[in-house]
Formats: sequence, structure tokens, C-alpha cells
Amino acid sequence: MEPVHAIVLALVQGLTEFLPISSSAHLILVPALLGWPDQGLAFDVAVHVGSLAAVVAYLRRDLATLVRGWCPSVWRGRPFAPESRMAWLVIAGTIPVGAAGLLAGEAVELHLRSPIVIAIANLVFALLLLAADRWGARTRREGSLTIRDAVLIGCAQALALVPGASRSGVTITAGLALGLAPRAAARFSFLLAVPVIALAGGAKGVELAAAPGTVDWTWFGLGAIVAAFGAYACIGAFLALVARIGLWPFAVYRIALGAVLFALLAPWG
Repeated sequence: MEPVHAIVLALVQGLTEFLPISSSAHLILVPALLGWPDQGLAFDVAVHVGSLAAVVAYLRRDLATLVRGWCPSVWRGRPFAPESRMAWLVIAGTIPVGAAGLLAGEAVELHLRSPIVIAIANLVFALLLLAADRWGARTRREGSLTIRDAVLIGCAQALALVPGASRSGVTITAGLALGLAPRAAARFSFLLAVPVIALAGGAKGVELAAAPGTVDWTWFGLGAIVAAFGAYACIGAFLALVARIGLWPFAVYRIALGAVLFALLAPWG
């Protein structure tokens, strides 16, 4: 991999992982549009590790609080405190996407990783995001979430297996549809990102360990670092933006991207 490819793709991953615009779609589209070779599994693992490091660093206080509250609820059977309750909500929201990945992940990789699927998914899920942002009640905070809410958001998260759907996009859309304020929906989406990215990165790491060949750790390490810094900067900026103006700019961007791709790639285009 060329150094410039590693830096550009790591920035793409870092800046899009937590925005509702689909990082996986951009990692497929950017090399295709620039005529670059596929970056390969090892690089995907590296930049996911960088994104995971960024969200853990940004939410470190929240995550430490959740772990401290969750452990006693398991080991000592203590009644649920707000912290342990939120931890269980994150677990409940993670189960659907984990099950979907085990059952359908390979089929998605084989049959849905195409620009036309990305184009259609961008259009469909952007319209859903726009509708949820426009008509959602925007009155609830994370503390009002129930197990039912978490499972519903988790089921929506499973749709992110489709390239172009956007993990953060579908979870934020579901949160808005359930009445969460935009910032609350985004924060819960980021909490859900921690186990999901860890599981996805771990699964890819297992594949990488079993794959033949050597890994150029220098450029992949650079990719992880660049992705981490890009993602960390993006998280704070995104939370500040959605609190002020909502999600509509991202929906508009995705509609425009999907329309352009669809026009270029459709059989009659």
C-alpha cells in the first residue's frame, strides 16, 4: 500500500465512522473512484482499531462509570443503579447486530458490497434519517431509555451490515424515531459503537491471523493512528453540531451522494 493511500483512507475512516454517512461505503467508494487497489483486510482491521481507540478515549469517563456500575450488578446481584442500567441497555442493543453478523455477515460480504447497493442504501436510509430528524419528538434523554428501546435500536443497528446504511446513521435514526433528542441519540449510538467495533475488529483480526502472507505493520500502524485522531476530533464536533442544527445536513449529503451514484451506476445511466 502506498503511504498516501494509507493516510487518505485512514482519514476517510476516522472522519466518517461516527457520522451518519457510512464509513464502509466511503472506504469502498474512495479507492474505486480514485482507481486505487483494494486496501485489504489488514488495513480495515488497523483503522477500526484506531476508531475504537478514539471512541473509548472520548467516552472514557462514561465507560468507566458504566463498568463500575455493571460489575456489582453481575457479581453481587445488587439492584440496578443508573450506571448499571445503561450498561445493560448497551448490551441489549448489541445482541441483535451480533446475531445478524453471525447469521448473515458472510452473505452480505459476498453479495452486497457493490456501489449500486451503496447508492440505494444511501437514498433509503437518508430519507428515513431526514424524516426522523423532522418529526421526532426530541424530548427524551439517554436516561429514559428502556430495554425495549435498546433492543429496537439494536435491531436497527443490524441493518448497518448493508454497505451504505451507516451504523451510526441507523442507530441515530431509530433513537430519533423513539423521541430522543439528537445529542442523546448520538451519544447512545457512540456507546453502542464500542462493543460493535470491538467485535467487528476482533472478527476481522481472526481472519487476518488465519490469512497467508505478511503484514506491513508500518503503514497499517500509521493508518490506525491517523484514523484515531480523525475520529476523536470528529466525535466532539459532531455532537456540538447536532445539538445546534440536527441531522438534516447529513441526510441531504447522503441523498445527493446516493443520487449521483445511482445515476452513474444504474443500468440506464
